[in-house]
Amino acid sequence: MNLGELVSALNNFASLSLAESWDSVGLLVEPSPPHTVKTLFLTNDLTEEVMEEAVQKKADLILSYHPPIFTPLKRVTWKTWKERLVVRALEHRIGIYSPHTAYDAIPHGVNNWLTKGLGVCNSVPLHPSTSPSYPNEGTHRIEFCADTAEHLETVLSKIKDIQEIFCLTTFPVRVEGKEQTRVSLNCSQKALLEVVALLSQNSLLDHKTEILILQKPLLPHTGMGRLCTLSKPASLSDIIERIKSHLKLPHVRLALGTGKTLDSPVKKAALCAGSGSSVLKGTEADLYLTEQNQRNCV
Repeated sequence: MNLGELVSALNNFASLSLAESWDSVGLLVEPSPPHTVKTLFLTNDLTEEVMEEAVQKKADLILSYHPPIFTPLKRVTWKTWKERLVVRALEHRIGIYSPHTAYDAIPHGVNNWLTKGLGVCNSVPLHPSTSPSYPNEGTHRIEFCADTAEHLETVLSKIKDIQEIFCLTTFPVRVEGKEQTRVSLNCSQKALLEVVALLSQNSLLDHKTEILILQKPLLPHTGMGRLCTLSKPASLSDIIERIKSHLKLPHVRLALGTGKTLDSPVKKAALCAGSGSSVLKGTEADLYLTEQNQRNCV
């Protein structure tokens, strides 16, 4: 498959718009086109040892859950291991793609998979994702009426000079028995203040003016972290055994809360793939499941 087609398919599976803003996701290293992918190599972490294995397997693309390139590289030399990964990838015409938090957010992703280790439960995202494509532009919508064409032209000419105005439309309406023109526009937070000041100066800021906040709709079952309500409470020790079995781990680290024991009941559990400190903070739960955490984060 052509690399571009494969990357498009990966993006359709988990939109990169769902990833956290701080993350480094998508196609990180691209060989010169055209590039055909016959062998796709999967890994959780792309180390130098893993790269050598991918070279031996004649991989054309490496899908690494964690991004090997996180902070920008100022140079590509043989000095550091991350730079060497890029060098080796380009030498052997191997692309590198990382989905990371995009895979955490999707309904069938990493966080959802972790919930299965708790037993039967209902789960909702702690930080729900919003639709990336709606509304298209602007944070607010302003609608107002003008009763004369001359007045309307004056105001519209000034509005068009304001930056970050979108979707400006006009349409006829009948208000209190009078024919008027209704103006609708989308704008940014900054432009909102300028438009309101302009309308106030022109005596158009009255009870017929509407200011709406444009909110993107939430995507169902999509987002960071999960808050899980067990269908039947279980002891902490039972939950720990379920998690170990699900993750196929002989041991897990446990920090007991004040006054809690291994017999304490667990009804609600909050979880997040990765450290999750910002995701879990402020969430009330009987158990917090995370890869790593610092003291007082939650």
